[in-house]
Amino acid sequence: MIFEELDARLDRVPGTVSAYVGRLGAEPTWTRHPDAPHYAASTMKVAVLTALHRAAEAGRLDLDAPVAVDNDFASASPGAPRFSCARHYDNDDAVWERVGGTATPRWLADRMIVRSSNLATNILIGHVGLPAVAEVWALAGARHSVTGRGIEDFAAREAGVTNLVTAADLAALLGGIALGVTRPGPLAAPVGCAAMRDVLLAQEHREDLAAGLPEGTRIAHKNGWVRGVRHGAGVVYPDDAPPYVVVACTTTDLADGGPDGDDVVDDACRLIADLSAAVWNARHDLR
Repeated sequence: MIFEELDARLDRVPGTVSAYVGRLGAEPTWTRHPDAPHYAASTMKVAVLTALHRAAEAGRLDLDAPVAVDNDFASASPGAPRFSCARHYDNDDAVWERVGGTATPRWLADRMIVRSSNLATNILIGHVGLPAVAEVWALAGARHSVTGRGIEDFAAREAGVTNLVTAADLAALLGGIALGVTRPGPLAAPVGCAAMRDVLLAQEHREDLAAGLPEGTRIAHKNGWVRGVRHGAGVVYPDDAPPYVVVACTTTDLADGGPDGDDVVDDACRLIADLSAAVWNARHDLR
């Protein structure tokens, strides 16, 4: 009944709202337009995080060896000029304060997730490469999601290169990381999956999915937003029920995105928080 009520409410929302809810390793209990593509916003950073840990496991990269923190990147559009990030559009001054210096990939990955740093994301993409991120999506079993460019690569965007996600693909990626903590999986070894889960558990932007949960509830999650887009994807760990995956992707006028890309509590945030609260109330009934 609760999911029928959610569907009825979401039917009245302008734009596209996708959702995926289910226990880890099980078929979903409820989906809504799970394969509808949405602009990824910052949710693609989870795939970058996974590619980073895979590179470290393969010996191609040392997570604790300092790398240069430079704001200068190659475009994904062949022949296009190099590009840079705008500080006012980012969410983490800590990375910008290190420009011209160094930082470890592990620290940059933490800032990429917990503060959603765009600068850290592009630096890490430069080290792992977009093909490695594409491999992560494939290994997760994603069918429609693609990470074609870095953030603020406007030349690539104008050339039609984009970043897309679906609710089902985000659920597969987050669920794969969560399941990989206790058993070997295709994404990374258990130690790598545990490290990724810990970073996702430390997420500081908690105005959407986390806002619908009781205080203190553990959720390993990543959100993303630009004007017209607000997404939340995570794994919730109740004390009294098995963990479950919950994803909400919205492409709607409800998502304000903030004047400079800052996180704001807009109507889309409240909608996702309400969805998260409804799923929490049904946590014992998920199949």
